[in-house]
Amino acid sequence: MAESRLSIGDWMQRKGYARREFLQFCSYAMGIAGLQATGLRKVVYALDKKPRPPVAWLHFQECTCCSESFIRSSHPIVADVLFDYLSLNYTETLQAAAGAQAEKCLADTIKNHPGEYILLVEGSVPLKDDGVYCMIAGRSAEDILHEAADKAAAIIAWGSCASNGCIQAAKPNPTNATPIHKIVRKPVINVPGCPPIADVMTGVVTHLLVMGRSPELDSQGRPREFYGRRVHDTCYRRPYYDAGMFVRSWDDEHARKGYCLYKMGCRGPVTYNACSVTRWNQGTSYPIQSGHGCIGCSENGFWDNGPFYRHLASFPGFGIESTADTIGAVIGAAAVAGVAAHAVATNVFKRKVIQKEMAESITPPAAPTGGKQS
Repeated sequence: MAESRLSIGDWMQRKGYARREFLQFCSYAMGIAGLQATGLRKVVYALDKKPRPPVAWLHFQECTCCSESFIRSSHPIVADVLFDYLSLNYTETLQAAAGAQAEKCLADTIKNHPGEYILLVEGSVPLKDDGVYCMIAGRSAEDILHEAADKAAAIIAWGSCASNGCIQAAKPNPTNATPIHKIVRKPVINVPGCPPIADVMTGVVTHLLVMGRSPELDSQGRPREFYGRRVHDTCYRRPYYDAGMFVRSWDDEHARKGYCLYKMGCRGPVTYNACSVTRWNQGTSYPIQSGHGCIGCSENGFWDNGPFYRHLASFPGFGIESTADTIGAVIGAAAVAGVAAHAVATNVFKRKVIQKEMAESITPPAAPTGGKQS
């Protein structure tokens, strides 16, 4: 059997893995892809029988931080599978080939595996002046993208540059930097972030690998599994926000105590990402835990939503019931006022209750003044 047609199971067997280790790997894959335990049989079948898909990874207007994040995933799937068991046919950053030999790898992937290969795209595409701002082998990024996307089985836009334009598309957007989903005429899985979390990237690829289809997406084309909740809703500093306890300068006592960073410009309340759950560097930390407010890097237009250290006047919704689909980019002033008034009233009521309970706990009960005593 040709190596390109081997399944993950076949490849692992060739590498000397035992059947038990293969089944353990299937469990890992199922977990990181956000699949339920009842789907283990499907995972085993997919990895044991289906040929490993070829992958082409394009780089356009970006800083390569998405690739840097990806190769630092803490999960063994990256080290043991995506580089060894997937057929990573083309990537300007990681491949050994160069020049005409490298471009032949991309051309052969498109020609020999139509409808089979996964296309990963990192970076935005400049459309101004015929795309002269990003040329590879004498061709514009737009031309390369159209050719590669036409016969791809799935397209993933890595990072905010590819998902929404990021800093290249910030005002005045001199190159007319454009996200991938606005150029190709096929569905695109957006995985925003600057960069996206390594294990989120791994999870999305694993879902495609295991299930053979895209994960469930929200209205912005992002996987709900990782972008279904606000950073604010799962932040460990959330109780301080609810109690009205905020950091007011970077070196104050409240900062040292780990109070909420909302007053310092934290965008956690309007940012949908898995940072506070998945975290970075083998689950060690994330920006808010490191003492810096969220800048909303997974949201469209975040570079123009500044300055980063000025807190938002208001934001829609409280609690985990709010989702990216039900909250638009702009909401009516009346709705904002209503939410703010409700929040203020709730906090005032809570404080009165707390003050009353504290007073009762300090003041000894009065002796009875009448009635029969025992």
